[in-house]
Amino acid sequence: MKNLPIALQMYTVREESQRDFFGTLERVAELGIDGVELAGYGNYSVREVKNRLDQLGLQVAANHISIADLQFDLTNVITEQKILDCNYLVCPYLPQQLRTEAGYKDLIPFLEKVGKACFAEGITFCYHNHDFELNRLADGRMALDAILQSTSSNHVKAEFDIYWLAKAGENPVEWIKRYHGRTPLVHLKDMITDEEQFFAELGTGGVDIDAVLELGDEADVKWWIVEQDESRLSPFESIEISMEYLRGKV
Repeated sequence: MKNLPIALQMYTVREESQRDFFGTLERVAELGIDGVELAGYGNYSVREVKNRLDQLGLQVAANHISIADLQFDLTNVITEQKILDCNYLVCPYLPQQLRTEAGYKDLIPFLEKVGKACFAEGITFCYHNHDFELNRLADGRMALDAILQSTSSNHVKAEFDIYWLAKAGENPVEWIKRYHGRTPLVHLKDMITDEEQFFAELGTGGVDIDAVLELGDEADVKWWIVEQDESRLSPFESIEISMEYLRGKV
C-alpha cells in the first residue's frame, strides 16, 4: 500500500476557523497533516490563504464549492483553484429541493457541464455523496449510480464519503471497486455501531476502514481526507485520535 497523503476537511474545525482561521490552520499543520480540503477562506482573499498555507507547508488537497457558486461563478472559481494550486474541485452538497426525480434529471447534465469546463482547465471535478443519493430513482438506479453512470468518467469523478455510504446500508469497498479509478478523493469516517449511528473517530466504530485503505493503490486514490462532521470530543481531540489510527497504515 503506497504512502498516500492525508488531508483534513476544514468543516471539522468550522467553529475554530470562524474565530481564527489562520490560527486554526497552524494547529492543523502541527498535527503533521499533509493538506487541507477547504470549505471557505475565512474572510481572507484566496492569495492570502495560499500564502499562509505555503508558509505552513500545507497543500490544498481539494476545495468544496457550493452548487450556487458552480452555477453562477464558475470562471472565478476555476481561477481561484489555479491560485491555490488545487487540482480537485468538489460539489459538496445537494440542497433538499433538488433531491427529486426532476432535480436529478437537471443536476446530471449540469455536473457534466461543470466537469467538462474544469477538465479543459486541468482541474478534476468530483461529486461528494451523502446518504440521500443512495435512494432509488424511477428507473431503479440509486441516484449516485445515475450521476456517475450518466456522466463522463473524465469529467465527473467521485469523492466517496464512506460514513454516508455505510449509513445507507452500503459497503464502501464495493462502491470504490465499482467505480475503479474514478475515486481520487475518499472521505474517511467511522460510525458507532448502535442504532444512533453517530459519527466516530477512525478505528473506534464499525466501518471497515482498513479494507478501504487497502484499496488505495488499486483504486488510484490520490488523497485520504479525514472529516468529523460532529464529535462528542473537541475537534482537535477527535482529529488526533483519527490521525493516530492512520499513522503507519497509509
